[in-house]
Amino acid sequence: MDNIKELLTRAEAKTDRSHYRTIVKAGNHTVVTDEPVAAGGKDEGISPQQLLLASLGSCTAITLRMYIDRKMWAVDEISVGMELFKISGNTVIEIKLDFEGDLSDEQKKRLVQIAEACPIHKLLSCKVIFETGLKQT
Repeated sequence: MDNIKELLTRAEAKTDRSHYRTIVKAGNHTVVTDEPVAAGGKDEGISPQQLLLASLGSCTAITLRMYIDRKMWAVDEISVGMELFKISGNTVIEIKLDFEGDLSDEQKKRLVQIAEACPIHKLLSCKVIFETGLKQT
């Protein structure tokens, strides 16, 4: 097994005394996250859990669009709906796909398989190792 650490991407999250509102920066892009009012936040951005689902959903939609375009199938729109649950101590993400276009049942079955091959789905499905430490100054 190769133990070479390959950087895939990076992001930074910063919060201040405004409680839970957090500015997330990745490349040239910025996203605001926050907690709902019921959790003590001000609901000024999507929650971290919603951001996780958004990452999975967008990756799934992009992966499906790449495959559909390569196959030249007539699909105008791809919808990826997701819900996050806690069941008996496990985390469960339910994903529902919907396609606006002309697809056979066989093509739809294939697209379900392709959805499970998106990079974020693979990342969330495997063992993730966290290395948390202090930033070197």
